[in-house]
Amino acid sequence: MNSKQNKNFLTFFLIYLTIFLLGFLTSEAFDFYNAEQKLIIIDKNVNNSKEDSLNLDKYFSVYDKIKDNYYDFGDVKKEDLVEKSIVGLVSGLNDPYTEYFNPNENKNFMSSLSGDFEGIGAVLEKVDLGVKITSVVENSPAETAGIKPGDIVTDVNGTNIAKMSTTEVIALIKGPAGKEVNLVLKRGDETIEKQLFTKAIVIPSIAGKEIDDDIGYIGVATFGDKTGTEFKKELEKLKNKKGIIIDLRDNGGGYLEIAVNMLENFIKRGDVIAYTKYKDGKKDTYYSRSLGDLYNGKIVVLMNGFSASASEIFAGVMKDYQKAILVGEKTYGKGSVQQPIELKDGSMIKITIAKWFTPKDKNIDKEGIEPDVEVKLTKEDVEKKYDRQLEEAKKVLKSYLNSTSMQLSIDNYKKDNK
Repeated sequence: MNSKQNKNFLTFFLIYLTIFLLGFLTSEAFDFYNAEQKLIIIDKNVNNSKEDSLNLDKYFSVYDKIKDNYYDFGDVKKEDLVEKSIVGLVSGLNDPYTEYFNPNENKNFMSSLSGDFEGIGAVLEKVDLGVKITSVVENSPAETAGIKPGDIVTDVNGTNIAKMSTTEVIALIKGPAGKEVNLVLKRGDETIEKQLFTKAIVIPSIAGKEIDDDIGYIGVATFGDKTGTEFKKELEKLKNKKGIIIDLRDNGGGYLEIAVNMLENFIKRGDVIAYTKYKDGKKDTYYSRSLGDLYNGKIVVLMNGFSASASEIFAGVMKDYQKAILVGEKTYGKGSVQQPIELKDGSMIKITIAKWFTPKDKNIDKEGIEPDVEVKLTKEDVEKKYDRQLEEAKKVLKSYLNSTSMQLSIDNYKKDNK
């Protein structure tokens, strides 16, 4: 391929990609995906004055300088340049939730939502120093090694990860089973080194149990493919309990549709569950399609600072309809919706396309949801593995069971625990 052909190829690809990204934001996912088959040819020298167009002159100037002067340019794979260009384009949005995944990263991402993968069993979030641990899977290598939510990973196998994306860090850490992973962690002012070995991780999205004769418990780890069905099964098992604690702590979210499906167990048919609003002013309304009477007892929802996205939808809707008392700590504050868009080669772009709002038209992005009853874990609680939040949630629920008023139960608890 000569230099003119190289330039024409990149011109077509980058302008086409720009149209794809910008166009999707105002289009339906499948409609626009189907439109991808159309051939779009634009001359990079045409001056497009539209506000949302890109001037690629500088890009091609840099590319030409590299092509003409870089010593090992003959060994460079042009597809690698394109891949990195896409990563740079997406990262230029400065949105941590809009990401590009190459085919292998996409496969890993989708497997994490299905609940089955090989790794250390920790959920990560990008921060300046590296990645923060937001939750740890029970009985995983991460839990066995003593890694805790809030720990910041700065190095993986001797490599500093400050400038790496979350997907690049995950690629360093994940499987196959038995792979050695050496981490350097920051915990406050302390630097900690951990050696782990990956294994097959199956994340049980739902864990239910009886606490006593009156109270049941359902822990929700994620809002994945199977969560709605599993949640309903556990709810049916516990439907004769007077009260239930639904634990959303350290649950970073998942599929919006799954959260809506779970809420339909409590919200009657025709009532609004959530709104999503788009940049073009369009609004989608999610209504309950169920009778909403699977469980009629009293509910406490447990949450903390790592409860995000779909967890916040669930907690926010239950609060708006006064279906539950919220106990724990203020949630993370992620009020946006991402749409995964598959590309022809198996890669994927996950784009923030909307903001979601509770039935009372409240968006919690960067604000979070305040609990009705605040309960924080102390350092001593963590060291002694004492779950103060769960124990206090039991007290709140028991008070609620003996009262006809949700607000009175909240007030009485606060009065007794000043």
